[in-house]
Amino acid sequence: MEGILIQEPDTEVEVIDGEQGNATGLVESRAGDEESKRNLRDQLRRTLSKKESFTGQSQRRLLQCRNYRTVLVYKPPPERYPPRQYFVLTDAGKPVFVRQVCDHDANSDGVTSMFGVIQALVSIFLDDGDKLRCINAGSTRIVFLLRPPLYYVCVSAWGEPESVTRFHLEYLHLQIVSVVSAEQLRRMFEQRRNFDLRRLLGGTEPFMHSLLARLQWDLAMSTSSLHCLKLDPVLRKSVADVLVPTSKIKDMLYVILVAQGRIITLVRPKKHSIHPSDLHILVNTVHSPSILNSSAAASWLPVCLPKFNPSAFVNAYVMFLPRADALATAQEPPSPRTEDVPVESNPGEPEQDDDAASSAKSLPVGVSASDRRADIGLVCVSGSADFEAVRGWCDTVSQRLVNDGLLRTLWDAILQGETEYSVASLGIPGLRHFVYKSRSQVQITAPVFEEPYDSPNEKRRLITLYQTLFDAIHAKSGQERTLKLQYIRTSTESVMGWITQPFELYLALSPHLPKSAAVSTANAIARWVQSEEKRLFLRDAPVF
Repeated sequence: MEGILIQEPDTEVEVIDGEQGNATGLVESRAGDEESKRNLRDQLRRTLSKKESFTGQSQRRLLQCRNYRTVLVYKPPPERYPPRQYFVLTDAGKPVFVRQVCDHDANSDGVTSMFGVIQALVSIFLDDGDKLRCINAGSTRIVFLLRPPLYYVCVSAWGEPESVTRFHLEYLHLQIVSVVSAEQLRRMFEQRRNFDLRRLLGGTEPFMHSLLARLQWDLAMSTSSLHCLKLDPVLRKSVADVLVPTSKIKDMLYVILVAQGRIITLVRPKKHSIHPSDLHILVNTVHSPSILNSSAAASWLPVCLPKFNPSAFVNAYVMFLPRADALATAQEPPSPRTEDVPVESNPGEPEQDDDAASSAKSLPVGVSASDRRADIGLVCVSGSADFEAVRGWCDTVSQRLVNDGLLRTLWDAILQGETEYSVASLGIPGLRHFVYKSRSQVQITAPVFEEPYDSPNEKRRLITLYQTLFDAIHAKSGQERTLKLQYIRTSTESVMGWITQPFELYLALSPHLPKSAAVSTANAIARWVQSEEKRLFLRDAPVF
């Protein structure tokens, strides 16, 4: 039987594949005459051949190291993390999407001129039979990803490896393809090279903004895996059994229950797995403002899952289950005030419930207890299933979860903080944080971020260190070989990445502990995760 998730193979460093060749020669008037193009190309090559100011920094040395050794990493000041900037344009230089520090939109003269420069730079290298991957300018790196007919660019000064922002651009491409399939893109631009894609993507910008926000913090996305809600395995199985569709529902693909931005359970056909990136795109779409803020009881969304089928759309039926306060109200005798006060709280106002307030620390970054992203969402993905049949079945599932007390138990676990855990629960001296990935389950687990990583900038710094370890171990940015283990020491912590056959582990320790302590700590974490894996991971989910 197929596993729940499709394992992401270790991709080759060269991510711009044969598609790149399709872009060569498409642009008719790019940078003036041949002499101007040649001068610009020569100037670029002289600039790129210079030694960048940060090549002496320890992170660059880390990318060059071949064997296990200690690396000292410079700790950047807090202001080192300005917002990243993202740009999407067509191969004809037409703007598609902009995320900038300033408030300029894609129609402003400044952005239009900048897109012209980007398009000219890319086309010059294509004409020369070369590929423009990135430009290093001091502490700033500009990364390019070509997915004709679209070009993607990210500008970042965080000091992360090149593969990180390239990964962001890949996800941005997948999000666009989820709205306009790859086959539709190909046909439109074959018929009309100057097609303005913004007309088709109008109203979908919130999807892309929320995706880029998730990419900052979501360690499951960074490791191409799934992050499940920590839950009692008996409760998880009982909920999953309710979600198995009846034989009357034809062409059902996946039934997913989501809470706190993570998966509670996933029910699927016996011979169908799902790719982690498709799942992340689906969860991001479900939690978009247009869905969360909708007054409708449910939503019916056409969405393309690029890894499942990049040329076709499936239908996603999304509904949010009753909240804990609604369940409590339903169980209480009616009072004169009940008819006048709406059951569901205003998403724009803070909750006053003590349990909800106490559980706020367990919610994803940027999510408050009153935010609908904290709700429990039911997602049914089907091919050509009848809308009314799917809606009726989902209503039945919701009612069964309420009647059987499973929804109440789920809410109790969330509000009481049982779906999260602290690093202190492991009882390992000096351990500050870790990320454990089960390679067979393609899932991760991690404790909540606590002191000293309880501020946004410190979280960014630690996540960037984890990404540096991941990049070095998997040789994602042009290293000559992969590594089994990598150890980095900063002035404030020691971090280590370790890959074995059953798992990957990334951990942060006190900088005062010796390297031997890091290895023994890693073994202790592995033993603890193995003892708790039934609660931490989604295992043996039912199939149909």
